[in-house]
Amino acid sequence: MDWREGIRIAVRAIAGHRLRSALTIAGIVIGIATVVAFASFGASVQTDVVGEFQDTSASEVYIVSGGGFFSGSGPPDEGGTLTAPVITTHDVDRIDRIEGVRAVIPRGTVPVASLTYRNETVTQIALTATTPNAFDDAMIEGRPVEMGADEIVINEAAAGQFEENVTVGSTIEITRQETTSFTVVGITSGARGGVSGFGASGPEFYVPVDPHYRTVQRSPSVGVDQRAYAQVTVVAEAGRVKEVTSRIETYIRTESDATRLAGENGNVTVQSTEDVVGGIEEVLEDITRLVTGIGVLALVVGAFGIANIMLVSVTERTKEIGIMKAIGATNREILSLFLAESVLLGIAGAVIGIPLGLAVGYGGAVYAEVGFSIPVGWIALALAMGIAIGVVAGVYPAWRAARVDPIEALRYE
Repeated sequence: MDWREGIRIAVRAIAGHRLRSALTIAGIVIGIATVVAFASFGASVQTDVVGEFQDTSASEVYIVSGGGFFSGSGPPDEGGTLTAPVITTHDVDRIDRIEGVRAVIPRGTVPVASLTYRNETVTQIALTATTPNAFDDAMIEGRPVEMGADEIVINEAAAGQFEENVTVGSTIEITRQETTSFTVVGITSGARGGVSGFGASGPEFYVPVDPHYRTVQRSPSVGVDQRAYAQVTVVAEAGRVKEVTSRIETYIRTESDATRLAGENGNVTVQSTEDVVGGIEEVLEDITRLVTGIGVLALVVGAFGIANIMLVSVTERTKEIGIMKAIGATNREILSLFLAESVLLGIAGAVIGIPLGLAVGYGGAVYAEVGFSIPVGWIALALAMGIAIGVVAGVYPAWRAARVDPIEALRYE
């Protein structure tokens, strides 16, 4: 009996018990699909978000009050919980004079009660206060805000938040303790200083730090109250990010108001774009490992299913095995026949599970509004896992089949 004949017999055996075979394959399909789905989604997020972040923020250094973006804190507009603002205007001015620094962009939060446009009111927790240089090359229409003015820049999501779209030149009424009229002077694709989330960002409203950001701390260096921030973004000159990061770290550690105001229990972190990207990748890898573990558990269940169905098959086909041995089939050929059947079940599970997983991963990428990437390495691994599970699950049943005594098998009813 050559290998082609063995494969044909294995396929007929599987096709002869379609429902049982389908239920057996289901466990493999679920496991493979789970692994591939999350691997493809993770690869898509990593390629899209991390790639975009590296392209747009490669020269940025972040000074953050707290543990940094990936130590239980993050930018206020991204849902992070920063500690008290401690980076004073004095610190901002000193950092701006460090060699290799091209721009310093403070970022603060302005609590508000509501925004009103043409008699339509929406609730907004906070605005983002920043400086005009936060919008370099990011204006879709109009211009950045000017310091000292009641002006506002919005992103496209914010422009569409009202029933009638807000345009440049529109007036928005913003209520804090009092109500102030702000003129929309620009629409932006985003401002420097925020770490992008997955997909499109939500509504963002940007106002100038002066006069609208009112959080102050007494500067230990100059002895007067100054604006203080929880996050400051520094734009370094091309090719000087590491050098600038090192100089900022030295200043923060040895001379800054921020370190003195944070105190012994506080922490002021300096992170380059490379550090932040590393944090994003680490989070994605942790999620992928977790979900892969869940997928592996499903595969183990599938392996037990294959082993069980093969043992049942050996019992049901005892007489058939006896006949094959009686006409000259060797133990090795019998073992190969049942092992082939088990491997085919594993391959079938992988072949169905891989496109199913890719479809789920694609759906996740579309929902998160990121570009879809196919993880070729994970697909190859998934196929190998399907084959391996078929081999492992089929070894014992195949061995049992090969050891069947032909005389006893022919007597089996």
